Amino acid sequence: MKAACWILAGFCLLFCCKAEEGLNFPTYDGKDRVIDLNEKNYKQALKKYDMLCLLFHEPVSSDKISQKQFQMTEMVLELAAQVLEPRSIGFGMVDSKKDAKLAKRLGLLEEGSLYVFKDERLIEFDGELATDVLVEFLLDLLEDPVEVINSKLELQAFDQIDDEIKLIGYFKGEDSEHFKAYEEAAEQFQPYIKFFATFDKGVAKKLGLKMNEVDFYEPFMDEPVHIPDKPYTEEELVDFVREHRRATLRKLRPEDMFETWEDDMEGIHIVAFAEEDDPDGFEFLEILKQVARDNTDNPDLSIVWIDPDDFPLLITYWEKTFKIDLFRPQIGVVNVTDADSIWMDIRDDDDLPTAEELEDWIEDVLSGKINTEDDDDDD
Repeated sequence: MKAACWILAGFCLLFCCKAEEGLNFPTYDGKDRVIDLNEKNYKQALKKYDMLCLLFHEPVSSDKISQKQFQMTEMVLELAAQVLEPRSIGFGMVDSKKDAKLAKRLGLLEEGSLYVFKDERLIEFDGELATDVLVEFLLDLLEDPVEVINSKLELQAFDQIDDEIKLIGYFKGEDSEHFKAYEEAAEQFQPYIKFFATFDKGVAKKLGLKMNEVDFYEPFMDEPVHIPDKPYTEEELVDFVREHRRATLRKLRPEDMFETWEDDMEGIHIVAFAEEDDPDGFEFLEILKQVARDNTDNPDLSIVWIDPDDFPLLITYWEKTFKIDLFRPQIGVVNVTDADSIWMDIRDDDDLPTAEELEDWIEDVLSGKINTEDDDDDD
């Protein structure tokens, strides 16, 4: 269950009381804001808030552990509701058994998932259920789906974004029908994928963009891909992004970690652990980027990079499950069904594999020569 897996990460925020003036972390004020949604009150709730977040949960068991977990999940939502109350964002819960008809009416499908209603759109939150991650996700949803770039400084900031998918288009203005189609496409992916636009001829020239043209940037790639056949309809842009959103090298992020993990390649992930702020981890990440750039046209290759610093509560679990040391760079194959894994033998941090050696290892993985069944006899 997604809700049960990540409650501790957000729950710790509820008790952060000690702080200097100006750095007072919010604590739960005791006021209940999360609504128990049902057939009688759901319409009123949808009208009351600009955005409504609903946790679709299974019935709470009578055992103490299940009840405690549910209470902690509820407290994460209560704190988020408290912080976001001035923003007209509401929170509620829907019981999958007691309110089954309502769930079907609203399109709620997966127990343990959080759904967001905004402007007649239903958006599933596929990230870590921690208060800070959830609040940031919802604040991003409040922003315009397209960020406009019209200066050199803004362009420099755009260039600094290299670890996630981004798109940028050049249009005549906000009233352009082609910009409106682009904006509507952006809404389909907000806030998971960033869409940018410029109306400035000079900025467009620096980007190599022609009027009504859109560039697609894959993470960690030096050059973008020109989306063909401009100008585009909303449907054409959406189809292109969906077809190309699985990157050759992609970072596991708290805000969409479940979506990334569920998007496996025939039941496995090639997973790399590397701390970006550690010298060895940084060097290994640069090698991974080079491998990704050299193999960006291979549709069968997708490497999930995990920076352990982003998931401190999972480090011990991952080390125990995968039997590896996460304070050193690692790359391996993980079966998504049972977490069975096999890892490349990197014996010395001072002698990391070259890009060529890593490509040879990956080729053996993709051909099936290396697989998660190889070490079963040892187990």
